[in-house]
Amino acid sequence: MSEHHDLAKRLGIVIYFADAHSPWQRGSNKNSNGVSRRHMPKGTELDHTPTQLRRISQLMNDRPMAVLSWQSAKDAYAAHMAHMRSGL
Repeated sequence: MSEHHDLAKRLGIVIYFADAHSPWQRGSNKNSNGVSRRHMPKGTELDHTPTQLRRISQLMNDRPMAVLSWQSAKDAYAAHMAHMRSGL
């Protein structure tokens, strides 16, 4: 994110970063780490193959989430993109 100022200007958005030592500002990050621990418990060697990593990513992206009205991240993204395309 070293270019975040340029990105924010081009997209017309504000980019926020969590303060150091403030995990409560990164709730979704903490949640994702917890979910990933189901597939890679602490102490697990991180020498997974690309195929194994894709499978773990797929399991996480296909998981329904309350914050997305019980849609998966993949489905919510697809619906958003379909909505964006229909408005063009």
